[in-house]
Amino acid sequence: MQNFEKRRDRYEAFASFEKPLVNLSFELEVPEFRHFCKERGLPPFHFFLYHVLHALEGIDNFMYRVHKGEVIKIKDFWASYTVINQDQNLNFARFEMTSDLQAFVARSVEAKKVAEASASIINRSEDLSDYDKRRNIHITCMPWLKLTSIEHPIYEHKDYDIPSLAWGRFSDPRDDGKLTVTMSVQAHHGFVDGYHIHLLAQAIAARIADTMTRHSGAGRNP
Repeated sequence: MQNFEKRRDRYEAFASFEKPLVNLSFELEVPEFRHFCKERGLPPFHFFLYHVLHALEGIDNFMYRVHKGEVIKIKDFWASYTVINQDQNLNFARFEMTSDLQAFVARSVEAKKVAEASASIINRSEDLSDYDKRRNIHITCMPWLKLTSIEHPIYEHKDYDIPSLAWGRFSDPRDDGKLTVTMSVQAHHGFVDGYHIHLLAQAIAARIADTMTRHSGAGRNP
């Protein structure tokens, strides 16, 4: 929490706002990883999700929450995201994070299947403690659309402290070995500035590049 104390005055300033949120949409450029995933039998969405969530975990500002009236830094969070179920209605997948890529993808795919098969809405956090409800990151992907911006539904703006990320359709392959996707990042401005969103974008791209470099030629078992 030492890093937070350096910006406590910023937090207190934004916490007094009725809507203390920052929401930026930007074009994220990352290495073209789809061929890498195809060679290894990895679903691209789950591969990308792995790197997004671990990039978030590595930046303190995205780990701050308000619990019992005080700012805390959570140690970890659930991996979760929205899913379209068998009735073409929204549902929520949720599973435990892991640093192992293969295990993460397996858990993510299984959680997706469970959410898709459920007609009723699941994983809405009613069964969690107040602290565990704070251990969350909201993720949604709309692969049918070229996302330009988004406004998330929020129960009460003033107390909203959980980051929300969304992205749309990946670009077509580019000649320079990159792909782009429009990403939206929303967070409490008392914790997160535009600079930290910039750091997140850099971290996602760097982590993907590192995975591809470390496992180049490694076949189906990165």
